[in-house]
Amino acid sequence: MQATALSESFPLVTDRLSDRLASRLAAQIASGALRPGDRLPTEQQLAASHGVSRTVVREAVHQLKSQALVTSRQGLGCFVAQAPLHRPLAFDPAVLDSVQSVVDVVEVRRVLEGEIAALAAQRASRSQIAELRRALKAIDVAAAAGQDGVAEDLAFHRVIGEATGNPQFRLLLGFLEQYLREGMRITRGNEARRLDFMEAVQNEHRAIVEAIAARDPVAARRHATQHLIRGEQRLVEGGVITGQRRRALARGAKPATPTAKPKRATRSTTKRDTP
Repeated sequence: MQATALSESFPLVTDRLSDRLASRLAAQIASGALRPGDRLPTEQQLAASHGVSRTVVREAVHQLKSQALVTSRQGLGCFVAQAPLHRPLAFDPAVLDSVQSVVDVVEVRRVLEGEIAALAAQRASRSQIAELRRALKAIDVAAAAGQDGVAEDLAFHRVIGEATGNPQFRLLLGFLEQYLREGMRITRGNEARRLDFMEAVQNEHRAIVEAIAARDPVAARRHATQHLIRGEQRLVEGGVITGQRRRALARGAKPATPTAKPKRATRSTTKRDTP
């Protein structure tokens, strides 16, 4: 399977006009072209100058308000806000423009989740460990039913975050989910194409759970980190990652799966009973 053909199998979320306009206005604020206290052009003026509808303008301005970049004054319009002391965490919507950008977000997740799993191994309650096992089973059930399992996979990692006992990890993972969902859709779509990939993912998930249940933070950290590294390796083998990053990963990592001819996942195998 050629990389271009495989990439076309996993189309990314189309960038909305409101996202583009919000990013453009935010860039003008960041560069100083629009200064604190400056009044934004009216909806009609913004729509005309950027060639979009007033609905698009309203959505873009709403995004800027949610980021505390602009404020509205009744009867006067919207104004550039003073720079806050504590700016909200946000990624540029363009992070979803390409497979490569999505993989970059997955790399951010890799840095976090090893430590999150280690803390969960130290702090998880018995009920949280039981919840982890239920979340793991939900992934297998979704896969057996021919579903992508993205929601179930995200829920599994969310439970690990909650098991740390630190609510900030839950909030951080909740923020990242809006970007990780697309990355996980790509990785799980790639993995569903091959039975050996699917089995590897199941085994990696189980290893994380067993390390947490065994109260072994070192093993939990290692298994969580290796799970994400191997996920990137599977993207390399599946032809989703190309170019310099693909070559770097191929040089720096051992194959995640056997080099023998891969087994193809079929409907009969994906619906097999799971433990």
